[in-house]
Amino acid sequence: MFRGVLEQESGGFVIDLKNVLLVDREAVKLLALSESNGTELRNCPPYIREWVTRERSETHGRPAGARARRKGGH
Repeated sequence: MFRGVLEQESGGFVIDLKNVLLVDREAVKLLALSESNGTELRNCPPYIREWVTRERSETHGRPAGARARRKGGH
């Protein structure tokens, strides 16, 4: 549901993570993508910030072939 809302919104907006205690990998990937597209993450718990930062660098910092090899176990 949250992904659908993010896809429908245009322009910059803010996601306040003040009350978020637990996220899974799919949520982190969505947050990283949202932040890459201009969304501000506010009150982000440190472990989520670290995970989002790592996800963004892995997704955007490597050539596509490097990501494919990593996922494929090579």
